[in-house]
Amino acid sequence: MLTPVPLTREESPRRRELLELTFEYVAQNGLSDLSLRPLAAAIGSSPRVLLYLFGSKESLLREVLGLARERELEFMADAGDEAAGATERLRRLWDWLDDPRQAPVLRLWVESYARSLGGGEPWAGFAAQTVTDWLTILGRLLDGTGQHDPAEATMTLAVLRGLLLDLLATGDRERVRAALDRFLTGR
Repeated sequence: MLTPVPLTREESPRRRELLELTFEYVAQNGLSDLSLRPLAAAIGSSPRVLLYLFGSKESLLREVLGLARERELEFMADAGDEAAGATERLRRLWDWLDDPRQAPVLRLWVESYARSLGGGEPWAGFAAQTVTDWLTILGRLLDGTGQHDPAEATMTLAVLRGLLLDLLATGDRERVRAALDRFLTGR
């Protein structure tokens, strides 16, 4: 399970600000070849301050991934309007995933997911925890109670993940939306 590193220093507004700015930087620039010096310059800090506040580059990245997960799960939890049916709830989730403003964070998720498959810090456990998180949320979206069929949630996750990868790779919203609609009407 991916969790932020326990801190011995008290959370400060500046630390939180730097975490948010790092999140935005990484969402826009990706994780490949991330170096503290250019990151620090871009967010108005220094490598020394980042290391003091976060302990290491890996710890900072773990916290960035935790923040990304936190934001994603907050939205998905809110998408479960009990008055709507499963198809409408899944369409609402897809509308959020399909929103171009989400693309940088979703690219960060894809990159982190892929790196997690190779193991090692700070990626260890990220992919597995992401699957668990999504299955829990999808279970609620599918039946409104969380007492879902695990196979149905797994199939839905696989379709959404595949469509999302296709959308991020091609930008072809119309074709991907048509595929989603076919999946949802065939449910």
